[in-house]
Formats: sequence, structure tokens, C-alpha cells
Amino acid sequence: MQVLRILQNGTLHMSEENKKIKIVLLGDHPMAPSGVGTQLKYIIETLLKTGRFQFICLGGAVSHLDYQPKQVPASNGEWELGDWIIHPVDGYGNQDMIRSILWSAKPDILMFMTDPRFYEWLWDMEHEIRAHVPMVYYHVWDNYPYPMFNKKFYDSNDVIASISKVTYDIVNNVSPEVQNHYIPHAVDYDIFKKWPEDDLVKFKQDHLEEKSMDRMIFFWNNRNARRKQSGTLIFWFNEFAKQVGPDNVCLLMHTDPKDPHGQDLEYIINELDIADGRIMLSKNKIPSDLLSGMYNIAACTINISDAEGFGLATLESLSCETPILVNMTGGLQEQVTDGEEWFGIGLEPASKAIIGSQQVPYIYEDRLNKEDFIDALHKIYNMSKEERSALGKKGRAHVIKNYNFDDFRNRWTELMDNVHEKHGSWDERKNHKTWEMKEIA
Repeated sequence: MQVLRILQNGTLHMSEENKKIKIVLLGDHPMAPSGVGTQLKYIIETLLKTGRFQFICLGGAVSHLDYQPKQVPASNGEWELGDWIIHPVDGYGNQDMIRSILWSAKPDILMFMTDPRFYEWLWDMEHEIRAHVPMVYYHVWDNYPYPMFNKKFYDSNDVIASISKVTYDIVNNVSPEVQNHYIPHAVDYDIFKKWPEDDLVKFKQDHLEEKSMDRMIFFWNNRNARRKQSGTLIFWFNEFAKQVGPDNVCLLMHTDPKDPHGQDLEYIINELDIADGRIMLSKNKIPSDLLSGMYNIAACTINISDAEGFGLATLESLSCETPILVNMTGGLQEQVTDGEEWFGIGLEPASKAIIGSQQVPYIYEDRLNKEDFIDALHKIYNMSKEERSALGKKGRAHVIKNYNFDDFRNRWTELMDNVHEKHGSWDERKNHKTWEMKEIA
């Protein structure tokens, strides 16, 4: 019989007879609609379903109504109550909070995910963390040239999991001594799938304005952030719309138009006087089944981001048999083509601008050319329905082969088992040398 004791702060303590691997996890809130949040949710759920893991999450990067720890139940009993606890935090946590969680929970593994710059506070204390528990970093984004300035971060982990082939290559070249695994996104292709035509008609009737019903729809599903090029997309799409007739096409943007990290998209639309159906905004958070509907009504899903770790939206689109139009940067490259077949249109960057900051001395922004992008829109527009359908079917086959949950579960289970076996845990730490004081004569 499993014995659980939940402290007032919500952390778990197990009886000695419990053999589950306990993981403290930092990142976006697993219920947040971000790519990071969605993937953390997938990782947690797929490992919990094995019956061999427990999770204590610091759920950050969202606003919270309260800060009380929450137990996440499994609706169909796929894991035990108490196996998944979420602690709401501001940002991604802090040193005092992680110390408190680690010392009360005494986990087997500390895992964290997103941009390495968000965790400088964690890297600064890795010497005290790794003396007790191995650190696993799920690395989702960096770009060329090889970011040697991140070596100190990469070297501070026992294991790195890389989300794309680009990230995998970067880690191998910057920190070849660190154990590195390629584990890409997965997508639920039972939810994100092709819809019957009758369902599409009803979806349009229920969710589209009358003036957009008969237009060819191009879909954009991203956070409204600078690198995503949301404002640029509106300007460029408007030029394309003028060329083919404004009444014939529509750009559906699923995003927060007033995100503080992006541009004021509503202002841009009003300034250009294009609130006539050629640009539509979907502002509210929606469940996955409705999101699947949006991919299905689209002729193409667009991502022209200057830099992209992976791009979950385009993977979901392919799973729905909707072709993609993307910038050939980061993980988008391995989605749009497998090296032989293409599942949409991939545009090579016209230029690579070196940008930087005090934290990031140099990094490429892979910038597209306006004319190349508009030409690609014309190619999609001029394709027959049969041609787009053929691309879509190939895209879904690509997803099922390379981004399925069976491989995803096996890779993560194998990785966590390997970490636990090779590096030990709180009471039996292995293969880590702590700092020593040496007397100098």
C-alpha cells in the first residue's frame, strides 16, 4: 500500500516502500497554452502513465489567481492522486524557493526547460544542487554561430535533452563532454487530425464571420513576440491580398494582439484599414479540439519567425494534413522536409543578422525576404486542392513516423531511467565530485 504525506507547502514525501522516481520540474505552467507548457504537460503525462514517476512542478510564466499548490488528478485513473503537484510561481522561481522544495521533497532528479538565460539564478547554485541531485536540462532554443558563451550553462548539467537537430548539434559542439540526447516534440495526432468536410462547414458557420466564409484561409498560431514577426506578417500579407484580391484571402491569427512582448496588432490592422475580413484575430484561449478545427479550415499554416527552437504549431498543422510555409530556421527545417520529401514550402533566409545583448553577445536572426514570402503565398494560393491535399497527407505521415507518442514516451523513460541509474539521487548520489577545500602550505 502506497503511503503519501503532503506537507502544508504541497510537497510530497514518500514512504520507504515507494520506488517511484520523483522529479522536480521547472518551466512554463503545464496547463499554459505555450509550446513549452504543452510539451511539459506531454512529458509529465507520458511518464506518469508508466506508474513509475512522480512530479512536483514549479509552474511559471503565467499569472495566477492564488499560489496554493494543486494536485492534478487523472480523469481516468492513469496515475495516483498525489503523483503530480503544481506550485504556482512568478517567473520561473528563485533560489530560495528551489532550496525549500529540494530540501523538503528530496527528489531523485531536477529537470527544467526553456531558454537557458531564464535560469542564470539556477546555474549560479548548481554546485550545491548537483551535490545532492542530478540536473537534466531540456534545451529548446539557441541559434548559430555556436554560442560558446553558453558553455558554462551547458556544462552545469548532468544531462541535456535537445529538442531539435539544430540544438543537438549546438550542444555537441559547445559542450561535447555533456551527455546529450535528441528528443523532439510529440503531437497528439488523435486530436490533431483531418476533419470530414461536413464538420468543416459547421466549424466555419460557428466560428467565422460571414465575410470570411468563402476566402482561402492562411493560419498563424504563435505568441505575439518580436522574433515571431507578427507585425511584419500583417504588412506582407496585406500586399499579397491586394495582388490576389482582398476578398479572396484571409489571415487568421491566433494570438494576443496586445502582448507586451510584441506589437499592437489591432492598431496595425486599423491603421492599414484592413478590418474587412482579410485579417481575423482569435484572441481567446481555446481547447485543442477547436484549435484542430482552425488548422483544418486553413490552406496553409505560416511561421516566419526569425528564430525558432521547434515550432509546435506547424507540427500540429502537419498532423491535421495542412501544409506549412516556414522560415528554414531551427526546428522548422526538420518539419517541412525530411531531406527527400517536402510537406509545404521552406524559405531559405535572405540574410543572417548578428544581434546580441549583455546576456547574449551574438546570435543569428534568420531573416526572410518579403518578395520570397509573397511568392510562396502565391504558390500556395495557386495550388489545386488536390495538390495541397497530397502535401498534407505526406505531412501527417511524417508526423506519425517521427513525432509520435510511443517514441516520445520510450525516449523520456529511457533517459530518466539512465539518469537515475547512472547518477543516483538524493541519498545515493553518483558520479559527481563536489568542491573540496585544500590547504595550501
